[in-house]
Amino acid sequence: MTKADLVERVSEAAGISRSEAEAVVNTVLNSIVDALRLGEKIELRGFGSFRLRMRRGRLGRNPKTGTKVDVPGKAVSYFKPGKELRELLNPGEIFVDDNDDADEDVPFLDKEGGASTGGKP
Repeated sequence: MTKADLVERVSEAAGISRSEAEAVVNTVLNSIVDALRLGEKIELRGFGSFRLRMRRGRLGRNPKTGTKVDVPGKAVSYFKPGKELRELLNPGEIFVDDNDDADEDVPFLDKEGGASTGGKP
């Protein structure tokens, strides 16, 4: 779904013009971005939450020349689906509602296919 598709659905569902629906969608998205810029966590009950995670700086490699380069740390946005959304997408499965603070250490696969916790000890 694109932003234009979302605007169209909001327009139809709310019975408003496309320009009004676009203003609504832009307001919601801009509010999420502004809150993230301020370091705030956004929680949409039943849907999910948005937050920032900090990536540590690392030593990278220029693929063209092979020289080592310092890659600075940066903030990346992260979306964690809510329990209701997960249940809608995976009916019949049982989900344990885990501690929101624990998601910082959720492992992911690194380039080599091994589990990692994002460089955390």
